[in-house]
Amino acid sequence: MTGDYLKQRVQHPKINECKDWKTAYWFFRYWHDEPQPDGSVKSTRKRQIVGPSKGLNAITKKQAEGERDKFLVNLNAAPTRPEAAAAVAVAAPATEAEPGAIIFGRLAQMWRNDFVERSVGGKPLLAAPTRAKYIFNIEKYILPRWKDTRLGEFRAKEVIDWLQDTCASWHHMSDLRGIMSGVITKAQEWELLPETFANPIHRVKLPKKWEVREKRILDEDQTARVMARLEDPNLLICETCLDTGTRISEVTGLKVKHVDFDKGCIRIDQRNWRGDIDEPKTAKSKRVLALGDLGPRYKVWIGKLKRRGPEAWVFPQADNLNEPMWDSGVRQALKRAANAEGCDFPGFGPHSLRRANITWRQEVGGSSIEASKIAGHANTKITEEYTIVQLKRQDELTRRIQGRRAKAGKKANEKKILQMKKEPAA
Repeated sequence: MTGDYLKQRVQHPKINECKDWKTAYWFFRYWHDEPQPDGSVKSTRKRQIVGPSKGLNAITKKQAEGERDKFLVNLNAAPTRPEAAAAVAVAAPATEAEPGAIIFGRLAQMWRNDFVERSVGGKPLLAAPTRAKYIFNIEKYILPRWKDTRLGEFRAKEVIDWLQDTCASWHHMSDLRGIMSGVITKAQEWELLPETFANPIHRVKLPKKWEVREKRILDEDQTARVMARLEDPNLLICETCLDTGTRISEVTGLKVKHVDFDKGCIRIDQRNWRGDIDEPKTAKSKRVLALGDLGPRYKVWIGKLKRRGPEAWVFPQADNLNEPMWDSGVRQALKRAANAEGCDFPGFGPHSLRRANITWRQEVGGSSIEASKIAGHANTKITEEYTIVQLKRQDELTRRIQGRRAKAGKKANEKKILQMKKEPAA
């Protein structure tokens, strides 16, 4: 870990009991920083035995915690680098180890270096879109306002006032709040902050959720007109989003090996975000999707490709067959077609086609669970957010109810007339 980014390392590990040895004992683990000749610091994990937990001279867990705290006083107060020593002098008196004195900006820098941008075995911990979103928000919004703020100086009202003044949408407010809270939570996971430290961002309560843009989809007629203006490969990509509910990143991430002509399906195993190839968004996003009438279209399209091996991209770039298409060109073509038909709206794009699929799938009889699994959602609550009850569908359901009521009323009328006929004349 790059501990030099903190004003000081504050350790407060748990006391554990070891029962696997001949004599049971209390112990805790801590980070030992050892300065290196080149000025860097090597951090190693060590175990400190406090005392026996059973038998002769046994001590209680509370006594063990007291011994741990005595051990940590000097460890927490003494930085391992000259630059860190100077930083501690600014953050808090040298005799104190106060988590609230840690500067948020330094903690955020460590979070970025050791979590957001970190790779393990050459594979990033986070997907490229998530990394880009975190870095953009931390640089543009969070650090300019909060980089010099000590953890103990955060006040919920100041944070929520800043969020409301800074953000144009509820979702952006939620993103910024989540990142700030995540920085502190990660520091607790790394034992840089004690677990007992109250995350000040948890006290920041967002207002009732609202949407900046109305959730809309095109109706069937509008969709047909827009699609008629597109040509392959943009048309086939958009049809795939519309008919199967895929994300566009999943479609542009398809390779020939992911298409099964015999079964008429595609296998979603990866996604392509601006040339960054990674696993799909969630674990449930890995799925097999039926192509229906698109099966023959895929067969014809792949048959025309100049490169057709199993590792070939189904939708390669026109000037570089070794690279997949980006979504930006598809979006632009779709927007132009919608604008030409007079049915474009803010936010319309390939994701609107996915939203339409989720809505229509339920309208034609699919259950919410089926729609959720096919869409690759983590749960049905997300599917609910995507589902739009269109006015046409409402009218259909309302008329069904009215039809049943009218049928019942007609039966009641007939019964009443029959009863009147049976009654003797006065």
